[in-house]
Amino acid sequence: MARVVTRTCVGCRQRASATELIRVVAVGADTPRVLAPDPRRSAPGRGAHVHPTTTCFDLAERRRAFGRALLLECPVDSARVRRSIVGPDDDPTGSE
Repeated sequence: MARVVTRTCVGCRQRASATELIRVVAVGADTPRVLAPDPRRSAPGRGAHVHPTTTCFDLAERRRAFGRALLLECPVDSARVRRSIVGPDDDPTGSE
């Protein structure tokens, strides 16, 4: 029997299968650190997991959960992750 890997969503704090969540990693060394989706789940370093919904994403941003989960002490830029969830045409922030 295959083992199911579970992770906790940093937005809603619900546990779910890792395949149901998006893994997010911090890339680059600049400030603010840029968050990027890791669809293959293979990027090195710590990862945070979030459901692919705007509700969970907004909760995670409001709670500053990405920075905490990734052990970052600087601001984070999460625009790339938002675009991967809502799509570039539906992004209400208008960020590129």
